[in-house]
Amino acid sequence: MTDVDTGGRDRLALAVLVQYRMATTKQMHLILSPEVRIEQTRRRLAKLREEGLIDRITLPRAGRTRVWHPTPYGAQIAGEWPELRGRRLPRGVVDRTAVRLKVGHGLTVTETALAFLQDARRRGDVCRPLDWIPEVRHPLGGGEAVIPDALLYYQRCSADGANGADGADGTSGAEGTRGGVMLRAFVEVDRATMGPERLAAKLTAYARLHQYAPTPAARPRQQPFPEPAQETWRQRYPLFPRLLFVLDGTGPAGIITRIHALRAATRDIALAGFLREVPVLAAAMTDLLHHGPAAPVWHPIPGTDHGQRVGWMHNRNS
Repeated sequence: MTDVDTGGRDRLALAVLVQYRMATTKQMHLILSPEVRIEQTRRRLAKLREEGLIDRITLPRAGRTRVWHPTPYGAQIAGEWPELRGRRLPRGVVDRTAVRLKVGHGLTVTETALAFLQDARRRGDVCRPLDWIPEVRHPLGGGEAVIPDALLYYQRCSADGANGADGADGTSGAEGTRGGVMLRAFVEVDRATMGPERLAAKLTAYARLHQYAPTPAARPRQQPFPEPAQETWRQRYPLFPRLLFVLDGTGPAGIITRIHALRAATRDIALAGFLREVPVLAAAMTDLLHHGPAAPVWHPIPGTDHGQRVGWMHNRNS
């Protein structure tokens, strides 16, 4: 009998590349099959390349690292699968030149995803490769939108309490699910390519999304008490996802500067309602990779300079 799992692993490999946009061979190995030898992952990727579903570029430095990405044909095939239905690839994501120009940020986003996946495996939680969804568009009206670097779905099943994240704080989606608590997070990966003020301005964009409700269409006059318009995010999530800033591309002093900028932005009274309901946290990428996302490596935003650190599942009411 043929190995029926082979097709499933090939399918997952293509789905991951279409959804994540790009990944190195090592990243693909750790995402897909960390329990087997990396040679098996290399053979799988080579086969998918021969079939015209994926391609690669080779970075001139970093040990001539190979970076894999989907081809137009691979994206078309995977886009017809139920698990990827509704995922729209940005223009140029399957173009070799575009991949090369975006590789720094793209691989850092994939590395962030891997940190959460590996942490979930260690803890006995549920976070599968396709539970990390990059660049989900959230319209704000007038052609504007909030597009996080990634949307994370995570089911907490471990019994250690994770800093008390029971979802009862009404902030991140912990409706009771069988076998665990579902958490959601918007993830922004910052590589210090923009100034601290521009990074902090993203808080305002998320606060706008938290409040945004489209203007209702005109209703017949016989409805004297029309229902108020509902915020658009409620059509997707039972509770607004928490907001995580992952900071990279700078040293410790630069990380602190960016955290200070985020905290300074929270003094805007227009953000008060958003910050009261939605946890906002920031952490250095190096801490995430060294200790894991569930460790107390996150700085609360707003917060103080007294060294308070929490895990990303932190419930501020606990």
